[in-house]
Amino acid sequence: MISFTLLLTKIKKDMADDIHSSIFKKLLAIQSINDDVISDILSKSKTLNVCKKTYLLLPGDISKHAYFIKSGALRSFYIDSDGNEKVSWILIENDIVVSVNSFFTGNPSVEYLEAVEDCELLQLSKSHLEEIYTKHPQFNYIGRKLIETYYVRSEEQAISLRTLSAKERYEHFLSHEGYLLNRIPLGYIASYLGMSQETLSRVRK
Repeated sequence: MISFTLLLTKIKKDMADDIHSSIFKKLLAIQSINDDVISDILSKSKTLNVCKKTYLLLPGDISKHAYFIKSGALRSFYIDSDGNEKVSWILIENDIVVSVNSFFTGNPSVEYLEAVEDCELLQLSKSHLEEIYTKHPQFNYIGRKLIETYYVRSEEQAISLRTLSAKERYEHFLSHEGYLLNRIPLGYIASYLGMSQETLSRVRK
């Protein structure tokens, strides 16, 4: 196993950039990993710099990559039967992004993944991720814990939309994700909170 201090030495030795130290810090917070896992992630992942408004996934595409956000913000959204955008996720630094249904089932996506800001991302393909899982069984635990974390976040969001009033949803957002207000357009935030922008403007007064 490897400590975080030794990990940073390893990263420097392998000439990895800062984006790798960020993802490894997130993984090490869950469980220690050995240097073979680190080497495989370093060799199989790549850094992407994408501009604001870039789409990483479109409806009908098969999701084949997971992304770690080093800097910037992304949103996932779909178009409802009335032609309105519905934002399901807003994700920022140190979040892991994947179109869950398409990525794990291989079915065409029904959602968009779009950069809300200029982003620096670490990209890992599904095939390479599965190779790491197979080669390093210990990494399966980390993967499971990450999935659990985002499942709980999704469930909390769904419960909020079902049980809280518009004002209560906004107050909950302020206490948990209020830092997004200065970064994300209000229209996206309103959609994420399940309300119109007019309603959001009203409850903010």
